Amino acid sequence: MTQAPVRSRTGRRQHDREIVALAVPAFGALVAEPLFLLADTAIVGHLGTAQLAGLGVASALLMTAVSVFVFLAYATTAAVARRVGAGDLPAAIRQGMDGIWLALLLGAAVVAVALPTAPHIVDLFGASDAAAPYAITYLRISVLGIPAMLVVLAATGVLRGLQDTRTPLYVAIAGFVANGALNAGLVYGADLGIAGSAWGTVIAQCGMAAVYLVVVLRGARKHGASLRPDAAGIRASAQAGVPLLVRTLSLRAILMIATAVAARLGDADIAAHQIILSLWSLLAFALDAIAIAGQAIIGRYLGAGDAQGARDACRRMVEWGIAVGVVLGILVVVARPVFLPLFTSDPAVKDVALPALIIVALSQPISGIVFVLDGVLMGAGDGPYLAWAMLITLAVFTPAALLVPVLGGGLTALWATMTLMMTVRMLTLWLRTRSGRWMVTGATR
Repeated sequence: MTQAPVRSRTGRRQHDREIVALAVPAFGALVAEPLFLLADTAIVGHLGTAQLAGLGVASALLMTAVSVFVFLAYATTAAVARRVGAGDLPAAIRQGMDGIWLALLLGAAVVAVALPTAPHIVDLFGASDAAAPYAITYLRISVLGIPAMLVVLAATGVLRGLQDTRTPLYVAIAGFVANGALNAGLVYGADLGIAGSAWGTVIAQCGMAAVYLVVVLRGARKHGASLRPDAAGIRASAQAGVPLLVRTLSLRAILMIATAVAARLGDADIAAHQIILSLWSLLAFALDAIAIAGQAIIGRYLGAGDAQGARDACRRMVEWGIAVGVVLGILVVVARPVFLPLFTSDPAVKDVALPALIIVALSQPISGIVFVLDGVLMGAGDGPYLAWAMLITLAVFTPAALLVPVLGGGLTALWATMTLMMTVRMLTLWLRTRSGRWMVTGATR
């Protein structure tokens, strides 16, 4: 009777160590990624308003491409982690190589489409006559780095599945430093203007991809894994990614609808919404780090056939998600007087943003649960359910958000609908994890 609590405490400490060891480096890597765009913005911003506007249009397109193909990291993490749990490292690396080959194929397809259509794409996004030439220049050069960018996503998934989040952190930091140095040198030193910024980013991305490939190839040689493309394996990776692609596109649709509604509310509302959305995205990095740990840990437990270990790890990660969400919510409330003046001096924007920030703060524990359970089900390879759950969430959110301008309540009401969206996600994910149907054990799902 006295040993069960001891074992329980020991198990929690073990899960805590695993979560921290994976989540902390993952958080650092996640934060490093948007710093690429921040560095580009700071450097290009001194060239002129038209150049900065062109960068804004082109970078929005590139970031959309990255978010669409993020399934390369998620699906690969889950598949590789299962093989690791089953003790089959050669098959784990082979699975990862399938994801990398898929990334190269998708990257080549994007380049083939984007290069000739860049002017039409920029025009579709409404770039001004002054900004459009710079947007086209930046987009045509930067798109050449898309294959490397997608390889980085897939290779990151491989290393996460191998329970290694430190290497992606080191590569991300090195890539950020190289990107900043290259951009400054090419933009100002070589006097290439916005084209220099694009080339600097492409070179940095190719360097990051090369480092990842060296790491993966070294592991493949060590464990005797084949490096040649396997049509069946690539097809399986693509099939596993389709539901996650649906999930991601549904989430992007939610964010676009929210921004469109905010724009209809007025200039102060859309300005405040942009500030709050930026903060919301930053908070998501901390919670997503726990989700990434969940993908790797859950996949490994299920691959090892340890359903009870997966269940215990899930429970502990939910506790972590709630705790981190509470802390983040408190920080949002406390930092409000300092945070808003960093982005605006307009009293009208501040007045609109303050009550909406309270909504964001109160919703953070819910967000913590959502991110963790999302990661758990990804780690279990439960992509089809995640796709349907997000489509249901989109169906609930859309009419609620579109009613905000009609019923009133302004930006506070809009962010209340965002909280409704996260609550629906929490309920759908909780029902799935409670059912236990996601716990399919074995090296493959």
